[in-house]
Amino acid sequence: MRRKDREVTDREKIKSIIMNCHCCRLGFIDEGEVYIVPLNFGFAEKEGKMIFYFHGAKEGRKIELIHKSPSVGFELDCNCEIIKGETACGYSARYQSVIGNGVVSFVNDMNEKYEALQTIMCHYTGKDNWEFTKEMADRVCVFKLEVDKLSCKVHL
Repeated sequence: MRRKDREVTDREKIKSIIMNCHCCRLGFIDEGEVYIVPLNFGFAEKEGKMIFYFHGAKEGRKIELIHKSPSVGFELDCNCEIIKGETACGYSARYQSVIGNGVVSFVNDMNEKYEALQTIMCHYTGKDNWEFTKEMADRVCVFKLEVDKLSCKVHL
């Protein structure tokens, strides 16, 4: 990272920033073309591993790419604001961002699927006691991103 003064390495601070974000963008490579998709997510840490959970349709380009090439890049940002300046070069921005790489896989175990859906809903509502029927869980594809590497940058 070029701006070491903006780098965040404290794991708890990074998790706090992630929890304040509302969209995680996954970046896939599709035959030499980059495909980026914004997704709602849930975040958890299991045995020291950072995991993002997602859900969506059971078919489509994203699903095909997970099968084809599960290595992805990801990006989240929050607290973005333009800082006005007197000149063009005086403008700047405030932000918090997390970027990284990892591997995406499908969640097929029904208990983990329920847990993933609960994690996603809790992220957006703060409520952690949602009920999901088997029919509800069967209607969606649930997948997870296990983080291999990440960096966090803050300019406030």
